[in-house]
Amino acid sequence: MALSVSNISLTFKKDQHSAFFSQNPITTPDLNRKWASLGISRSNNTTRMPTISRVTSRNESTLDMSELGRGRRNENKDEVPIPEIPERRLADSWKEIHGQDDWVGMLDPMDPLLRSELVRYGEMAQACYDAFNSDPYSKYCGSCKTEPINFFQYLGWTQYGYEVTRYLHASYNINLPFLFKKSLRPDGWTPSANWMGYVAVSNDETSAYLGRRDITIAWRGTVTKLEWIADVTDFLRSIALHKIPSPDPRVKAESGFIHVYTDKDINCKFCKYSAREQILAEIKRLIKKYEDEDLSITITGHSLGSALAIINAYDIAETGADVMDNGRAVPICVYSFSGPRVGNARFKERLEGLGVKVLRVFDVHDRVPSVPGVFFNEQVPAVLQKIGEVSPWCYSHVGVELALDHKNSPFLKETSDLACFHNLEALLHLVDG
Repeated sequence: MALSVSNISLTFKKDQHSAFFSQNPITTPDLNRKWASLGISRSNNTTRMPTISRVTSRNESTLDMSELGRGRRNENKDEVPIPEIPERRLADSWKEIHGQDDWVGMLDPMDPLLRSELVRYGEMAQACYDAFNSDPYSKYCGSCKTEPINFFQYLGWTQYGYEVTRYLHASYNINLPFLFKKSLRPDGWTPSANWMGYVAVSNDETSAYLGRRDITIAWRGTVTKLEWIADVTDFLRSIALHKIPSPDPRVKAESGFIHVYTDKDINCKFCKYSAREQILAEIKRLIKKYEDEDLSITITGHSLGSALAIINAYDIAETGADVMDNGRAVPICVYSFSGPRVGNARFKERLEGLGVKVLRVFDVHDRVPSVPGVFFNEQVPAVLQKIGEVSPWCYSHVGVELALDHKNSPFLKETSDLACFHNLEALLHLVDG
């Protein structure tokens, strides 16, 4: 299912991709910009959750219906007063926002609650970049800059409403250790692991606002040279060969992505268990802990992180890690940002058959979502897809598309910098409108 959204405004901070800037950018400070769409105030270390009273098109003049009939006298006795429209709460709509109905009717115009949730989960993915230690002179190069308990506070997000319960580390079993992002110091923290993301769970106050206890998994995108190799190792392999269960050996995914997700180093303290094993153990623990509550699993990631998020969602659903003791399955949703194709048509069919919901958000000028599978993919005629099935390069996108176009924004200059089109902060500005 594909849908394009146009006429969306976008601004950037002046120290990022200056070629994009217009002469009259919006001057909202960065931290306030991040949270403006949610209605959250970050001043004085307080957090105010948003209330949205109406859904309107951003291309049309709007009228707040709740103002009608408020504080006015019925001067005409024959006139029927217009009732106030009740505020729409996320707690009452979270299943639709989470993809229960595949976001039908919510993308054009974009539903305000969905918009704010996309920004929020996108920022949780961006946090993986912001907190990654890439300083080669640091003893902890390749790790996270702070400990889990202070993760959001370190980023300046006080009273964020989530608690990080586990960090995720990944290895890649290829005999090229110089490709890891690691410290130049001899006492570096590890030579064979990199920090890839985290698992977080909403606290009581935020859970009340969301309408459920939310378990979020956030994956980092490509940073290290080794991860670039994973990106271009683009031939399909059966996921069953990598100990990810599948009833159908024809279910395949990109080899490099699978390796990052499943490889481990038993001699490494941080990668003794694969990223897959780390996540499954944590998901099972959290579901057991909160088994008496309404739960959701939301997975987010950008670029490579998007691919890992989709494989991760498939794995959780296929293994049944999302199933409670009472037999009820926790709904799984992936918010993918600028992600590539991940697997073949069989992978897509199985993922959707398991009930996993995926919303893919991208800029139409970004080339990453068009790979792998340049020649054989879901867009070519069925006869070519059939021919391509015998090759290891026939891919198919999953889920629902939300295609955005930065060229429709009056706040942008023209640029030929392809990195701008793939930048997560830029994409979140587009979503934010």
